[in-house]
Amino acid sequence: MKLLVRNLARTTSEHDIRTLFSAHGKVTNCNLVLDKETGQSKGFAFVEMPDEAEAKTAITALNQTSVDKSKIRVKLADA
Repeated sequence: MKLLVRNLARTTSEHDIRTLFSAHGKVTNCNLVLDKETGQSKGFAFVEMPDEAEAKTAITALNQTSVDKSKIRVKLADA
C-alpha cells in the first residue's frame, strides 16, 4: 500500500520517516519529496508498505502524531 505523509517538518529526513514507519512493519520504499531548486523538503512524503494490515496499523498509529514539532497526517495515497 502506498501512503501519503503530509505536514512534515522541513527538518524531517527520509531516514526519520523510514524509521518511524518501520516500527509498524516492513517499508519497501520511502520517498521524501524535495524542491528541485533548493533541495529542501516540501513537507510531504510517500511510504510504501507491502502488507496491508501493517500499513493500516501505521496509519492508525501515526496519523495526527507529533514528529519534529509538526502534527503529521497519514493516509492512503490516491492511486
